[in-house]
Amino acid sequence: MKRTLLQAFQWELEANSNHWNLLGEQIDYLKKLGINALWLPPAAKGSAGVNDVGYGTYDLYDLGEFEQKGTVPTKYGTKEEYLATIKKLQNNEIEVYADIVFNHFMGADETEKVSAVKYSWDNRNQQISDEEEIEAWTRFTFPGRKGKYSDYVWTWRNFSGVDYDAHNKDHAIFNIADKGWVSDVDSENGNFDYLMGCNLDMTYEETIEQLDQWGKWFLAETNVDGFRLDAVKHIQFDFFVDWLLRRRKEKESPLFVVGEYWTDELDKLENYIDSSGNLIYLFDVPLHFNLYRASRSNGEFDLREIFTGTLVESRPDYAVTFVDNHDTQKGQSLESWVDGWFKVHAYALILLRKIGTPTVFWGDLYGIPTQEVGAVGESLEYLLKIREHLAYGNEVDYFDDPNCIGWVHTGDFEKELSGFAVVLTNTDANQKEMTISAIHAGKTFVDVLKNNNTKVVLDENGRGIFPVNGGQVSVYVNEEVAEMIWEQ
Repeated sequence: MKRTLLQAFQWELEANSNHWNLLGEQIDYLKKLGINALWLPPAAKGSAGVNDVGYGTYDLYDLGEFEQKGTVPTKYGTKEEYLATIKKLQNNEIEVYADIVFNHFMGADETEKVSAVKYSWDNRNQQISDEEEIEAWTRFTFPGRKGKYSDYVWTWRNFSGVDYDAHNKDHAIFNIADKGWVSDVDSENGNFDYLMGCNLDMTYEETIEQLDQWGKWFLAETNVDGFRLDAVKHIQFDFFVDWLLRRRKEKESPLFVVGEYWTDELDKLENYIDSSGNLIYLFDVPLHFNLYRASRSNGEFDLREIFTGTLVESRPDYAVTFVDNHDTQKGQSLESWVDGWFKVHAYALILLRKIGTPTVFWGDLYGIPTQEVGAVGESLEYLLKIREHLAYGNEVDYFDDPNCIGWVHTGDFEKELSGFAVVLTNTDANQKEMTISAIHAGKTFVDVLKNNNTKVVLDENGRGIFPVNGGQVSVYVNEEVAEMIWEQ
C-alpha cells in the first residue's frame, strides 16, 4: 500500500466537540487528494476536559462517554461520533490510526501520602534530597465512569514519578518510593524516563496488565488500523513489543504503527527501531530539522545534503516523513515551523519521493486561523494528486548543485501520462537538464504548479531543460494530464 497520511488535527482547533463529525464531512475531498490514511488525535478524556488536546490523559476508557472533568464529549466529540467516523472512513478505504498516550496520567481524583526522593530537573540521575514524605495526586478512581469497562483504581504503585507535592506546594521531580528510573530510555537530561504528570511505572506488573487489557478493549471497540505512539523516547524501549504483538493477533492482520521519538540524532532512532523489534516506524525528525534549517538559511543550505543524516536515508522502510506537526507549530514547546516560502519545496521533497511514508499536516492543508496561518493552498493539492496519479516508474536524482536540485519519475509504459520532473532552488532562478524517459519522446511538459510558464518539449530520448524561478519549485508533467489535475 502506498500510504499518504494526514495528521487530522492541529493544536489550536476550536474546542467545539465537532471534529469527529467534521472529519466525516471531509472524506470526498481527502479521497480526491489521494489521502488514504488518517492519524486521529487522542480520543481519551484528558485532564483539561473539553479543552484538552488529548495528551493530558486522564481516563483511557472515557472516549467521550462519561461526565468527567466537566464534560461528556472530548474536545473532538463523543464516543458515538468517534466510532461512527472511524467506520465511515474505513468504508471509504481510508485507514485510521489512533494516537496512544501511555507515558503519563494527569488530573488524579485524590492525593496519597508517599515516600519520595527529589531529582534534578537537568540531570535525572542526580538525587538532590533524602527520602521524604510528600502528598501526591496519584489516585485515579474515575467516579464519573462508575467502574464501567474496568473497576481498576490506579494508585501510586502504578507510577514512578510525579512533579508536585501538594502538602508543601513544591514543584520538583519526585521519584516515588525510591523506585528509580528505567534505564532503557533516552539519555537526555541524564535519563528521560520522567516527562510530566504521573509517570507510568512500566516495571510494575499491574500497570502492564492494565495497559494490555485496555489495548484489547480499545481495539475491539474501535477496530482501528494502527497506532501513533506518543513520547516513545520516555518509555522503556521494548515495552511495546509484546503489547503490539497481542494487538496484531487480535486484529488478525498487521497494524501500521508509528512512534514519536523526538530527536535529530539518527543513531538514537536506529537504536529504537532495533529495540522495538522492527515493529514500529518512526517520524523522521532529522529530516524535519533539515527542512526547517533550509527554510531559515537565506539560501545558504546545501540542498544536495537535504536527506543527509535522516531516517529516510538510513532506514527508508521505517521512515514517516513530515514537514510540520502539532508540536512544531508556532507557540508550542517544540516550535520549529518551516517558513512559508519553503513549504511547497518541503512537501515536494516528501510527497514526490519513492521512499518514506509522507504525512501532511492539518495546519498546512486547512490553515491555522487562530495564528493567522493560511493553508499552503492549491500547490499542496496538486502535489498530492501527482503522487496519487503520476508517481510511477524509476526515480532518478539530479542532486548536482548546492542551490538547485531536481529529480524525475520516469513513468510507466502502461500509464502513458505518468512520470514527472521536479526542479527546485533556494536562491536565484535556474534550470536543470534532465531525462524523464524515452517513452515520453516529443511530448510537451508544463509546470503543474504554475510557477513557470515554459513549455518543455522532450527530445527523442525524453530529455529536456526544465527552468525554475528564483526561490521556487516547479513540477513538470505531461500537458495533457496537467489540465486534468487543475480541473479535478
